[in-house]
Amino acid sequence: MLYAIAPFIGWFVAGVMKFCVNYLRFGSEARDRIGNGGFPSNHTTIMTTIVMLIGFREGFATPMFGLGVAVTYIVIIDAMGLRRHVGRHATHLNRMNEKEKAYKKLRESMGHNGIEVLGGLALGSLLGYVLSLLPW
Repeated sequence: MLYAIAPFIGWFVAGVMKFCVNYLRFGSEARDRIGNGGFPSNHTTIMTTIVMLIGFREGFATPMFGLGVAVTYIVIIDAMGLRRHVGRHATHLNRMNEKEKAYKKLRESMGHNGIEVLGGLALGSLLGYVLSLLPW
């Protein structure tokens, strides 16, 4: 059962931490910044939590751990590449359309930089380790 809830724990802890960081940085605007982008990377934390739990519980030389590492790389590449570029496109579209009253502003913070991904890797590794110590 722990393997099934570990990703949700990673998501929740990263989300709370991200909100706290945004609140310290942006004050009352923190609520508007909930979602993709920011520190730490939720996607990276979710993947790293379950992959490290597998590593600590089943072993780091297992096929499941190797598969988890590969999928984690894909998530990181997506977060730092594709989703980051989507955010840049949103910035340009928002500038082009800022005069239109009916235009709904697009979310610009979609991807992650290296520090945000490293934060997700560190948080997920810590959570995976702590969860591996649980008796169930």
